[in-house]
Amino acid sequence: MNKTVMSVSSGYQPPYKITPVILSRVSEINEWIGRHSAVTDALQMPRLRRENRIRSIQSSLAIEGNRLNLKQVTAILNGKRVLGLPREIQEVRNAFTAYEALDRLNPFSCRDMLSAHRMMTGGLIDDAGRFRDGGVGVINGKKVIHMAPPACRVPSLVDALLSWLKTTQEPPLIAGCVFHYEFEFIHPFSDGNGRMGRLWQTLILARWRPVFSLVPVESIVRDHQSDYYAALNTCNQSGDATLFIDFMLTAILEALSKASVTEQVTEQVTEQVKRLLVVLKDAAWLTRDAMRALGIHHRPTFLYSYLKPALIAGLVEMTQPDSPRSPSQRYRLTDKGKMMLNG
Repeated sequence: MNKTVMSVSSGYQPPYKITPVILSRVSEINEWIGRHSAVTDALQMPRLRRENRIRSIQSSLAIEGNRLNLKQVTAILNGKRVLGLPREIQEVRNAFTAYEALDRLNPFSCRDMLSAHRMMTGGLIDDAGRFRDGGVGVINGKKVIHMAPPACRVPSLVDALLSWLKTTQEPPLIAGCVFHYEFEFIHPFSDGNGRMGRLWQTLILARWRPVFSLVPVESIVRDHQSDYYAALNTCNQSGDATLFIDFMLTAILEALSKASVTEQVTEQVTEQVKRLLVVLKDAAWLTRDAMRALGIHHRPTFLYSYLKPALIAGLVEMTQPDSPRSPSQRYRLTDKGKMMLNG
């Protein structure tokens, strides 16, 4: 491992490079935010806020091995009983408490970091809310792939990192990625480092643009979990966070793109439209065949409650757009519809 553990001097600069690819990602994200103000407004709707918050929590926990699915996590947070391991259920409740506290946390405060860790791991580990007092490493199979700095150095390392975060001139998009990587390298807690690193990057971004507290970037990280760990490991070996910055910016952009697909069409995507998307998942269908598959006998009901809203939302398209009344007209999912179905 070539990385030099950070100095506590005020002039510390984490090791990374700003590449043309990174600059391009930052530009794309900024352009997206500028273009999609309607989407960011939609994300503030109470139902969507809660759904995306739950998606963030379930995904972040799944990365760490929690086996509860989205439906189960939703049920737990709605106060319903769920069959599952008590520890995994407690992890869900704790994570929800921590994410709900985002608006009250100061990203530059060590005290707030310890408080958030206490929320995240309370009742799960003995030293919740305290830095580790022993050595810790990251293991892949039987191989130690990262040995964190000694416990005696953790408080000063975290202070130096928070000081850098507060004073850096880097845009928050880059600063958040750098912080996330450096935090995981220090591994300041005996458990919960992955959850805390992702939470804190969300906090950093949300202080810059509040919409980021509602965009489930964690779900994209979960979808590319092996790449996430590979980027961390490669950066540990090289002593340079550049690859991890690129990975996380790409994940953020993908999460925003999915938000665009999902939230712009919220009003149109009723349960009826969702059912139609499922029917059209694998093939293009004639109207009569789609109606039969859905169990619908009243053609106007199909047209005005299922098909037209899906067409208006851009989720479904005609196979013969130049001949809309053709008796052989079929309907299929657009790329947006496929993303909506798979999201």
